[in-house]
Amino acid sequence: MSRAISYRLLLSICLAVLVSFTLPGPWNRLSAIGYQLLGLVMLLTFAPVRARPGEGPWPGLFFRIVGGAALITGMFWYVTPVGMRGSGLPVLALWGLFSVWSAIRLIEALSQERQVNFDVLRGALAGYLMLGLSAGLVFSVLETIEPGSFSSDILGTPEMAPNGPVWGLNFVRLNYFAFVCLTTTGFGDLYPVSALAQILSVTVAMAGTFYLAVVLGVLISRLTQADRRHDG
Repeated sequence: MSRAISYRLLLSICLAVLVSFTLPGPWNRLSAIGYQLLGLVMLLTFAPVRARPGEGPWPGLFFRIVGGAALITGMFWYVTPVGMRGSGLPVLALWGLFSVWSAIRLIEALSQERQVNFDVLRGALAGYLMLGLSAGLVFSVLETIEPGSFSSDILGTPEMAPNGPVWGLNFVRLNYFAFVCLTTTGFGDLYPVSALAQILSVTVAMAGTFYLAVVLGVLISRLTQADRRHDG
């Protein structure tokens, strides 16, 4: 699969998950399936990326292992009862690592593009949305592990029993907060309460700023090189 197609597919999945959040309940719970599709596309898109020519197979192999483990633990977490808080611990660690590593490999792929076109811009936008959705998933997992980590009743409706499945939860609010952090908007209507939630929120804000700075630098560099070739 070419990179152009990968960029388009990744952006389409990210947009589909965002659209699923706007659906009325319980249809917005389709986002649980969207997360898994997003992880699968991330794995297929970024596993072939190599940071430099001649790079050995080991980085790609380790990336596949981390991505596969994140998907497997994520599926297990979705079908476990909310009361089984320990099931979210491996998801929190693996999805966090998988999403950051995917963003790094996306930046590496963008830096290898010879010119800036619509497909490259799609890839850059998809990476930003991917970070926000991954952060939303991590925040949701944290809330099931430690209820009350954020200043709102995130765990669905009051009748949501502890033995209810995780996929039955409403992920909209925490994904909204994830993008508020990513864009450093800071509306203040929802905020982290626990120490871990606060650290993760700051980390997401820093990751979003860093991603934009690096990607803009890469795109500007490619445009400058293209102008030089054209003038030459």
